[in-house]
Amino acid sequence: MSMPMDRPKVVITHWVHDDVLHFLGQHYNVVANTTRETLPRENILARCSDADGVIVFMPDQVDEKFLDRCQRLKVIAAALKGFDNIDVDVCQRRGITFSYVPDLLTVPTAELAVALLLALGRSMLPGDRLVRSGSFQGWRPILYGKGLFGSTVGILGMGAIGRAIAVRLSGFGCQLQYHDPAVSSLKECFGLNILHVPLPDLLARSDFLVLAAPLTADTFHIIDEHAIARIKPGAYLINICRGSVVDEEAVARGIEIGQLAGYASDVFEFEDWSRQNRPQYVNPDLLLQHDRTVFTPHLGSAVDDIRRDIAMEAARAVVSILY
Repeated sequence: MSMPMDRPKVVITHWVHDDVLHFLGQHYNVVANTTRETLPRENILARCSDADGVIVFMPDQVDEKFLDRCQRLKVIAAALKGFDNIDVDVCQRRGITFSYVPDLLTVPTAELAVALLLALGRSMLPGDRLVRSGSFQGWRPILYGKGLFGSTVGILGMGAIGRAIAVRLSGFGCQLQYHDPAVSSLKECFGLNILHVPLPDLLARSDFLVLAAPLTADTFHIIDEHAIARIKPGAYLINICRGSVVDEEAVARGIEIGQLAGYASDVFEFEDWSRQNRPQYVNPDLLLQHDRTVFTPHLGSAVDDIRRDIAMEAARAVVSILY
């Protein structure tokens, strides 16, 4: 059945669940990307040029050039927690309402952080490869890693995700510390026994260092060669926030010389589309570190019902503005 053409038009740039499409389809003419791939930017711009609303995702870059082509837009709803790929100031100047989803990604991302930490510290991927190789002949004193009990875990960034990570680690018998200039006390956070320390101390004392900070001018490459030189020798680094919080080349070097015992990441520099001159691929030297790295393809919020809820919340934001 064809939709009335005088309905407002809403574009969805990436795949969403059918019930989200049905919800929006009751109100609008919906143009949705039904593939699992990112469409070329020009394709997205063509779809959005006469749209009243758009739901965007991490690979989308909404900047002045985008908005110049999309003069009718009244609302941009990001199915995201972090929105460094959206120029919010430009949206506000043009009277376009912007929304994002601040809470629903917190728990699944924190869960993945703990999973990466354990997989890296306990050499799970090398162990898996050994068993699958056919050469495993039973127990041997090999692949000794580092456990959480008695270790010091540092968290860089103590927003919602950092706190959720701390809560989940609190039962492992590790010593928790964090650095975040905006959060000096966590007394209100579930009674956690966690110490706020200066950044140099966080680097020097942590056996595991978990990155949970947003990507800003202050946090861009905050973990570079100078920071890695100050990290406790043999520490493990885990990144679940944004790829460009680290300098991947420096991390690869840190692993090669043994300053870092390993690196686990769900995010990569090439994904930060808002960066000018961003890398086009994951650092190849980093990828060669098979036994001392654990990588996942941006699975932080990749829990089926959570992703549906995130897209639905973005859809509700569109309806609240356009209805």
